[in-house]
Amino acid sequence: MPPQSFDTSGGSWRMVLAMLLSGTIGLLVVESGLPVMLVVWLRCLLGALGLAAWVAYSRQWLRPTRAEVGWLAVGGLALVLNWVCLFTAYGHSSIAVATVVYHVQPFILLLLAAMLGQEAMPVRKLPWLLLALVGVALSSGLLEGGHAASWAGVLLALAAASLYAVATLATQRLKRLSAAQIAMLQMVMGVLALAVPAWQLAASAQFSAKAWAAVAVLGLVHTAWMYTLMYAAFQRLSAQAIAGLSFIYPVVAVLVDLLWFGHHPAPLQALGMVLILLAVWAYRKGKS
Repeated sequence: MPPQSFDTSGGSWRMVLAMLLSGTIGLLVVESGLPVMLVVWLRCLLGALGLAAWVAYSRQWLRPTRAEVGWLAVGGLALVLNWVCLFTAYGHSSIAVATVVYHVQPFILLLLAAMLGQEAMPVRKLPWLLLALVGVALSSGLLEGGHAASWAGVLLALAAASLYAVATLATQRLKRLSAAQIAMLQMVMGVLALAVPAWQLAASAQFSAKAWAAVAVLGLVHTAWMYTLMYAAFQRLSAQAIAGLSFIYPVVAVLVDLLWFGHHPAPLQALGMVLILLAVWAYRKGKS
């Protein structure tokens, strides 16, 4: 599809809104006060229901083949475990640090693709990978005497990014199915995979009105609606425009962490976050 004007295609406002919503996911997770595993299960359940309604309305349903069901299972399990790791990371470091470290996804995807023989590792990308790794080390806070929990949060964010890369590679094998149907079925996989631990946690969880509101918004707005916004934006915008607007997500997450929770990163942590974003921006700019 040739590049289209932002004003005429409507892709830019959809992408901006989707990224603004993404940046506030951490706020909803923390404010729900519920166990992470339960939050993820409810997000999968509500997101699957919302996306199922959209798939039915837009008539995008196709019956998956046996091979596609296998890749859906791999991608779905990786996707929900990615959320478990990322949401858990919020409590060990901060929303800002976890979100920015999570954005090393492109480099992890590049490494996995090279390991699987799908794509050669371009030498010109290595300096940006090294810069991102330096940023990760600084973001941990350990160089400034930070608590070991900060490092645990960084490791969980890296694990989340790795799982998301696995989900991406699995999804690339599903070219026949629509993106909305893939996301819906992956979330159904998540509902099934996390059903037992989620029900066990639900028995002792405190479901306040605030908790219900947070998970409802997370599942219906920040999952089902946000996915449809992103898919529509992807169809209308160039890769360069998508890469540029994607940086709204970590910036909003940093602002939420600063203004809502009052978390101020130490100077070296802030420098590390800037280095990560710079490395990812340079990498994506080179791909566009």
